[in-house]
This record gives sequence, structure tokens and C-alpha cells, in this order.
Amino acid sequence: MNKIFPQGNGNAAAAGSKALPGRQADQSPFCCSCRGACLSAFLMLLLATLAALIALVAILGPPPRTPGAQPCVTQMNRTGFLCHDRRSCIPASRVCDGVHTCAHGEDEEEALCRDMPQSLPGFLVTHCGDPASWIYSDQKCDGINNCGDCSDELSPVTMCTPCGPGWWRCPSTVFKYCSCIPRSLCRDHVQHCSDWSDEYSCPGP
Repeated sequence: MNKIFPQGNGNAAAAGSKALPGRQADQSPFCCSCRGACLSAFLMLLLATLAALIALVAILGPPPRTPGAQPCVTQMNRTGFLCHDRRSCIPASRVCDGVHTCAHGEDEEEALCRDMPQSLPGFLVTHCGDPASWIYSDQKCDGINNCGDCSDELSPVTMCTPCGPGWWRCPSTVFKYCSCIPRSLCRDHVQHCSDWSDEYSCPGP
């Protein structure tokens, strides 16, 4: 004899195969864990890249920066040019002289040297009595006639301090000097001052 099963049991089995409320039928129970693993892998890759960049900078040093030119004071107490390493201060007259004095060569950059003196920052330049002539700022008041008319050593263009201890003040007859001569030239049996004081009054070096 064939047994007849109640229809309710079949419906219950069918009902058991339906998706639970609030969850999509195609959503995998491992979906959340997969997303977490992908996010972790991405973060690990990002950290590894950052660590590699830090190690590269530590080995090769930071890339050269190109900030605006900044003044500094040299060991000779003269106006200088601050290199990008923030430590090296080179004399103004070493800028755009054809020699890379700064470690990264920023003292010879094209933008700095292409149209001198207009392309140079003002702190590197001093104009002579003749407006068409100029010198580097560290050549002012150095005892040497750099302008050719002594305007870099005498008023009104510059206000230079009196001759230092290594100099003798006199009206010079030597075109290289203006109102002072080096004491090393005193009593050398050659006239360097128009009043001969370098031979008769100057005590020498």
C-alpha cells in the first residue's frame, strides 16, 4: 500500500530553501572577510611603498629644493648666497662665475645667471657711480677699486668704514686702490701714496 505524505511537509522543505529576510540570495557568507583582506593588503602595500621611499631618501639624500635665493653672512662677514642645503654660505662674487660652488649647482642656475645683473637678487648686487656699471655686494668696501672710479670705496655711493688695521690711509697713486693701501706696500721703496707717507710715515705691516 502506498503511503500518502501530508502536503504540509513539502511546503516546509520548500520554505526552508528560501533566503532569510534582510540578506540577498547571492551574498556569500565570506564576502565581508574578503573585503577586509583586500583592504589589509592595500594598506600593507601602501606602507611598504612609503617605507621604500623613506629608505631611498635616507640613502640618496633629499632632492634639491629650489627656494628663492636667500642672503647669508660669510666667514669674512660679507654678504653671501645661501645654498639649498641651508648650511653653505658662499661669497656673492662666486655666484654665476662659471663654477658650481653649491653642492647642487644652484649658484649657476640659468634663471639666476641668464640676464645679469637684472636676474640676480638685489642683495648680491651693488651699483657703481656709473649706473651702467655694477659689482658684487661683497666687493664693496673691500679696499679694491672694483668699479674703476672708486665709487665702491668712497662716498656718496657707499659709506665705507675707515681703513682697517691691515691698511694705511692715504691718497693713493695706485689705480688698484682708492684711499687706503695695504700696509704690506709700506716702506717697499716704491711710492704708492701721493704724499709719500707710505715710505716715510707708515710703520709697515
